[in-house]
Amino acid sequence: MLGRYPLGVMQGRLLAEYKGRYQAHPVGYWRDEFEIAADLGLELIEFILDFENAGKNPLLAEPEAVLKAAAETGVEVRSICADYFMEAPIQRNTASAGVLDRLIANAASLGVRDVVIPCVDQSSLNDDTEAAGFAEALRPLADRAGEKDVNLSLETDLAPGPFVELLERIGHAAVSVNYDTGNSAALGFDPAEEFAAYGNRITDIHIKDRALAGGPVMLGDGACDFQTVFGLIAKSDYDGPLIMQAYRDDEGLGVFKRQKDWLEDNYGALLT
Repeated sequence: MLGRYPLGVMQGRLLAEYKGRYQAHPVGYWRDEFEIAADLGLELIEFILDFENAGKNPLLAEPEAVLKAAAETGVEVRSICADYFMEAPIQRNTASAGVLDRLIANAASLGVRDVVIPCVDQSSLNDDTEAAGFAEALRPLADRAGEKDVNLSLETDLAPGPFVELLERIGHAAVSVNYDTGNSAALGFDPAEEFAAYGNRITDIHIKDRALAGGPVMLGDGACDFQTVFGLIAKSDYDGPLIMQAYRDDEGLGVFKRQKDWLEDNYGALLT
């Protein structure tokens, strides 16, 4: 826990890099991370669905294996970061709707609450046509997610006003917001404005730090105003997890421990 919130980690952050990639599902040794997370007192792992080797990912191939790892260690999977849709955005790739439909069904069987859909970098919604296509493609999938009590949690690079317009355009209760502290800081967004605009729609939070208009850095070394952000979280009705997606190096574990200690020492009390 960090304060009163379940504390988790983005998959792969406690292991050595997989194929030299900053964030990826560690095919072949993903189970190891559950035991490490349990030893660190973490409650959750946010699983990743990559585009590469998606068919081998246990989220699609053997969800029962994920349930077994969770049962054996007490570390649950309540959220999924569906990076697959960065490479194959649903508004540009007709096959992606079928993948998301299958993922929603398996997520529900795992007790997952949030499937995070990234609309950043190569999957950014660059104009009104893109946003309209995304909304149209997402609505029927949101219907199925709602039936399964799963949120489709959007991670975007949109400013607060346009993000609210997107949510209104989709118009579905099962579509929520993933709030990424580092991405918002890098984009220069005002946390108070963000929470005022859509704070009541946030269901999943990623904890990281980035330089203004730059890349990931150690927690506390970047542009994120954690004091303000955690104050806003504490005053809101948010009851979801805090997922550490913090800076990583090649090895992973040592740098994670230092940042976890930093969070707990500086901000745990603010969230009680």
